[in-house]
Amino acid sequence: MYDWANSVYNLVITSTIFPSYFEAITESRVDDHGTGYINFMGREFVNTSLYNYALAVAILIVAIISPILSSIADYRGNKKKFMNFFLSMGSLACCLLFFFNTPTGRTDSIASNLGLGLLCMIIACIGYWASLVYYNSFLPEIAAPEDRDRISAKGFAFGYIGSVILQLVCFILVFFPGIVGGDENNNDASTIQLRTCFLLVGIWWLVFGQFSIRRLPSSVPAGEGDNRNILTNGYKELKKVWNQLTHNPVLKRFLISFFFYNMGVQTVMLSATLFGKGELDIPTENLIIAILLVQLIAIPGAYVIAKLSSVTGNLKAIMICIAFWIGICIYGYFIPARDAIQFYILASMVGFVMGGIQSLSRSTYAKLMPVTRDTASFFSFYDVTEKIGLVIGLFIFGYLTELTGSQRVSVLALMAFFILGLLLLIYTKAAHKKLPVS
Repeated sequence: MYDWANSVYNLVITSTIFPSYFEAITESRVDDHGTGYINFMGREFVNTSLYNYALAVAILIVAIISPILSSIADYRGNKKKFMNFFLSMGSLACCLLFFFNTPTGRTDSIASNLGLGLLCMIIACIGYWASLVYYNSFLPEIAAPEDRDRISAKGFAFGYIGSVILQLVCFILVFFPGIVGGDENNNDASTIQLRTCFLLVGIWWLVFGQFSIRRLPSSVPAGEGDNRNILTNGYKELKKVWNQLTHNPVLKRFLISFFFYNMGVQTVMLSATLFGKGELDIPTENLIIAILLVQLIAIPGAYVIAKLSSVTGNLKAIMICIAFWIGICIYGYFIPARDAIQFYILASMVGFVMGGIQSLSRSTYAKLMPVTRDTASFFSFYDVTEKIGLVIGLFIFGYLTELTGSQRVSVLALMAFFILGLLLLIYTKAAHKKLPVS
């Protein structure tokens, strides 16, 4: 149910309405190729690149703080309190995005209001990803090893269902802005219907997040002895986990492979809307339909890939998914501009493997983990691996876009990440054929 709660952020804020809204209101200058630019902090940015940079900063902050916070949470046995803090922080930041607006025709006011939008966007992103560190760490506590693939896939499926429900509500507001006081005759002259969607995301996330917090089990403190210096104890817990990782070569190799292929997965998920809007010139309405396709197809996709893993083994199933992602990058590179049908096909392909590879990666890591009470600390390493890869992916995607003026080159860079991840996963599997997940 926490997937149900937080996935609305991932859909509305990072995938559909907010990226399109951000690009639309931050165009102070458009060049001959249709690329939008915005001045911020004394520098002119491609507005889509500024969006990617802001997300990268937020995720880098999470990567820096999550190991310490999760170690403290394990030591004190208060993972639920940390999870509740970050989900509350993130949901409230989404609510505040309601005030991120630029008066019609007042391009001079963009920069001053842009700071508010970027700040709320960064705080919401930190809240989302940091809360997931604790949420993911509950998986080995509530599910036996043989149930983890199924439970992990079920969580993602619930997330897709919940997010689609709210997205449909937002869809109604976008097309019928008069419901919330927008201009029915000129949708482009009104933003309140879009900003109301951000407010609804925050409320949904906070309310259903509390449902999960009340039902998750209380953790047993893993720390022993003197706890007067909790930061020192946190570093000690991290060191202990790192020492265990160094003696688990399978887990180490899997994490290195995960670092590269997940860099591609997460960057695609966060940049797809901007690619469709900025590079392919797909209308916002078609973008929303495409992302809804992603979510709907991801539900059966997560279950099909979980079933595939029971037949082929986890690692081989992930390799099949990665090969599919490589094909997606090639297809995405050649899609012509303003071709909504082909963009729908691309979205359907992404949706089919998106949830499956994420849920299978999470459950595979849980299977490879040693038996321990330091689950949050172990999942913080998983999370840091994911976040650092995503930071690099977003910066490369944004930088190549600014350098070349095209996001298509950035798509090819993502394909290279998938290829590296696949080769490393083959190496991992070859070295440990006798493991249950191999």
